[in-house]
Amino acid sequence: MELRHFRYFVAVAEELHFRHAAERMHVAQPAISEQIRKFEDELGVRLFDRSPRAVSLTASGAAMLDEARSVLRQADVAARVARRARERPATRLRIGYLRDSLPASVPSALRRLSRTTPDLDVELESGSPWGMIDALREGRFDVVIANLPIATDGLRAMSLGHQHAIAAIPAGHPQAFNSTVVLEWATRDRLITLPRETNPAFHGAVVAMCHAAGLSTAFTMADSVEQALLGVAAGAGIALLPEAAAERIVGNGIRFLPLRGAPMAIESVALTDPRAESPVTEAFRRALRQAAKLRAVEATQPAVGA
Repeated sequence: MELRHFRYFVAVAEELHFRHAAERMHVAQPAISEQIRKFEDELGVRLFDRSPRAVSLTASGAAMLDEARSVLRQADVAARVARRARERPATRLRIGYLRDSLPASVPSALRRLSRTTPDLDVELESGSPWGMIDALREGRFDVVIANLPIATDGLRAMSLGHQHAIAAIPAGHPQAFNSTVVLEWATRDRLITLPRETNPAFHGAVVAMCHAAGLSTAFTMADSVEQALLGVAAGAGIALLPEAAAERIVGNGIRFLPLRGAPMAIESVALTDPRAESPVTEAFRRALRQAAKLRAVEATQPAVGA
């Protein structure tokens, strides 16, 4: 079954005249008659009643007409999408990221890039770090935002800075009105954190930090930052989360406090495949560098009213 069969069928069905349909399709009348016969043989039904004076649709032909038109419309849509992708290959940016650990420099860089590339088509998708890196190597992502350590052989890694752990505690907690919280105090409560499958670098760093401090604690795993904060709000414990979480989430009845004296930090990176980098990928890398510099400057400025 070929697409041209649908086109010939629709032409004859709308003209109800083989010669007129052939003229419309710019083919010889015997050719269109032969293709309609082949189409009917393949379907096993008769689509037209033919007589020396008239051509009319059979019940099967009438039933098929709307569906045939739909097939042709969908084929036209697919062709237009393919042509647009060919004509604008460098305006699409596909980014994979860790849902609960996205540095603020990434949305800032995207805002900056959108001003210089107004027709940019950005696709964002979260996933596991291992799956996203496989997708990057296979060309299904242009950039992956991940945390080290992770296997990056053959990939280009651009540092986006370091993230520390922060503690999310209920507003009514004895430590809630301090400017920081001591790790030893935090571990007196049950600790909620992200599982290794979600964010292996952060999970490993939290466990190593507690071990280095000589602390033995029971962890409750939350599948997402949102789930962890629900646990905090419900009094299930204190959550240790990537500091990027506090930059995008305002927890009602929850305070985010840095850990005092905690040496733990994980490095966030933007990964690209040098074999498949494009002008828009490089433009995004430049925007990331500019966003990181701006954040570094802002961090050195005194707070208002200080």
